[in-house]
Amino acid sequence: MLKSLYSGVSGLQAHQIAMDVESNNIANVNTSGFKYSRANFSDLLAQTKAIATAPQGELGGKNPVQVGLGSTVSSTTRIFSQGSVQNSDKNTDVAIQGDGFFIVSPDGGNTYKYTRAGDFKFDAGGNFVDNNGFIVQGWLRDSVTGFVDSTAPITNINIPPGLTTPAQPTQNVVIKANLDSGPLVDTFSAAYTVPSGTPNSVTNPGEGDAFDVHGNPIASDDMGVMFNDSGEAFSMQTGQGVWISFTPSTLTSGAVLAGAEELDITLELDDGTTQQISTTGGAVGNTVAQNAARYVSAINAYTSSTGVTASYDTAANQIVLTNPNNNQLASHNIQLTATTGPFATGDSITAYRYTYDSSGGTPPTAGLDKTFRTIAELRYAMEQQARAVDINSDASYDSNISIEIDEQGKFKVTNPGGTADDYDLTIAITGMDASSVVGGGITENTRFTRSMEALNATIPAGSPGIAFSQSFNAATHSASIDIFDSLGTKHTLRTEYRKVAVDVYTGSTWTMLVSVPEPAIIDTVAPLNEKEGFIRFNNDGSLATYNPPNISFTGNNGSSPNQQVSLELGTANSFDGMTSFDAASSTSGISQDGFTGGDLVGIRIDQSGTLVGSFSNGRSFGLAQIGMAKFTNNEGLAAEGSNVYVQTANSGDPIIGTAATAGRGFMQASALEASNVDLSLSLTQLIIIQRGYQANGKTITTSDTLLETLIGLKR
Repeated sequence: MLKSLYSGVSGLQAHQIAMDVESNNIANVNTSGFKYSRANFSDLLAQTKAIATAPQGELGGKNPVQVGLGSTVSSTTRIFSQGSVQNSDKNTDVAIQGDGFFIVSPDGGNTYKYTRAGDFKFDAGGNFVDNNGFIVQGWLRDSVTGFVDSTAPITNINIPPGLTTPAQPTQNVVIKANLDSGPLVDTFSAAYTVPSGTPNSVTNPGEGDAFDVHGNPIASDDMGVMFNDSGEAFSMQTGQGVWISFTPSTLTSGAVLAGAEELDITLELDDGTTQQISTTGGAVGNTVAQNAARYVSAINAYTSSTGVTASYDTAANQIVLTNPNNNQLASHNIQLTATTGPFATGDSITAYRYTYDSSGGTPPTAGLDKTFRTIAELRYAMEQQARAVDINSDASYDSNISIEIDEQGKFKVTNPGGTADDYDLTIAITGMDASSVVGGGITENTRFTRSMEALNATIPAGSPGIAFSQSFNAATHSASIDIFDSLGTKHTLRTEYRKVAVDVYTGSTWTMLVSVPEPAIIDTVAPLNEKEGFIRFNNDGSLATYNPPNISFTGNNGSSPNQQVSLELGTANSFDGMTSFDAASSTSGISQDGFTGGDLVGIRIDQSGTLVGSFSNGRSFGLAQIGMAKFTNNEGLAAEGSNVYVQTANSGDPIIGTAATAGRGFMQASALEASNVDLSLSLTQLIIIQRGYQANGKTITTSDTLLETLIGLKR
């Protein structure tokens, strides 16, 4: 009988423990990061009245006879299900979504405790602490590398109050851009200026013939890769060019005779063929005027092909042949072979071929055809020919005719006069095609012709008249970014790109001019604030090579001299940086890693638990990172109160790492994880526990009644 009493007592005791556990759950319904527990019941050792027997013969087996001795709470289980995440207005609140624990230490990192409550703050010393004053553990930013090393041992997270970051001088500039390789460009700049007179490279060997906007000598632009004023490429091929004449070709006959004399002459044409011109039917009685008229008529009948027109000078009794050299469809110059008539064999050559040669022009010689590659070579060849006139026959060429390339990239022709060799300029420029050379084989470059034809004009000697061509331009692009010296002072670094060459086999070449404002310097030769280089592209538009790969910057303002700045334009034979496609020139990205000094103005926490500091200089970078611990058996942790747990023999060792890695959850800033206690479940459990307690109490009272009956038998 006593067994039933003791069983009831054990039931009361077990349900009392369960009541204690559930009460604790309900008490912590609003505790951040709290994980509820449950009581696990088990029965006590049973008393065996008879053991089980096996079947024997015709007799079946018997089960054991056992009487239980009550129940007990064998264990409590903490349920680590995810609590709801509630947003807060404090940026140092952190919630964990997923598995894992924050690591805190009460003694500077000698021992660790673990918590899910992320109600953190900074104390007066800059320590990142929880509500117990325990310091949160993690990793700090390495002052040398500038990064947070999460592979190092964890330590106290401390961010000193009033933290400032010193200026970081720029070490790398990264540029990603496309330089337009197409035949039509949107961004272009005028050709470099080229003054009149002897080329600068002749008077100053080693220097360029042109001058940039700052007046510094520079190599002249290659006409083969230049563009007109609409951004259309000339795309000149070797052998293409124009005819240029500065005065008409004229040839005068001898005296015209009366009678039956006939005209028989041959004119050589541009392509090497000839045109014979002759008359027939002359009569003995013809007058001088009649013969002259016959000759003029015969010659003018072929003007459309020869370009030569004839006129009769009655006073001098001569026929004057003239070729203005201004008809592209007709031949140029006068090259005459006489057989009969008033003319003697002779030439009058004033128009010359000016042809492009991609391998380089030859020094011009007056009285011969010219070749050129650069716009400066074309200018000099034109000016030399225009001045090659000895009007006063003193064996010197003193003309003041001037041809230059102005700031707009235009040929500018003036005829100021002032010398005995000056003459009235009659500029005649026409295109060259297959009929312009012996053997043909070329096509007219109409864009180049149209740009040069704008010079066609008559400029009397000593007049203020000026003739201009259309503008000649180079494809260009530029990009700028501010870099910083060791004092944090900003300096604008500008890169300018200019297309200078195209190779059918290897691709294109652009010059690269890097410049900084004075008094800063980046070169050892004048101008000291500029450095010239180049960038080459493969024929698939990928980067081939570039130079310089870096610059040595000295601010001359008290900052550290010879600051090395690497120019990162991409990887060779790749498309990860500078490219040259048939697309508009544009900069898609430009960055640098320097900054001025700044004060800490705010901290935010990202999903990896990194404490990102925002500084007054506009920079943001990780100052520390919160560590996280994961256990093999979370239920094996022992609660120590104050929302913290400690490791036990059954929890396993902590696996420490960063959030969102190796099965650890991620962190959400400005949020706290609420208690995972479900009130509806807890209150239901209270009812169940209450009924269980009442039932066990009834067992005791019933046993008591039975005992009273037993005792009453004695009476």
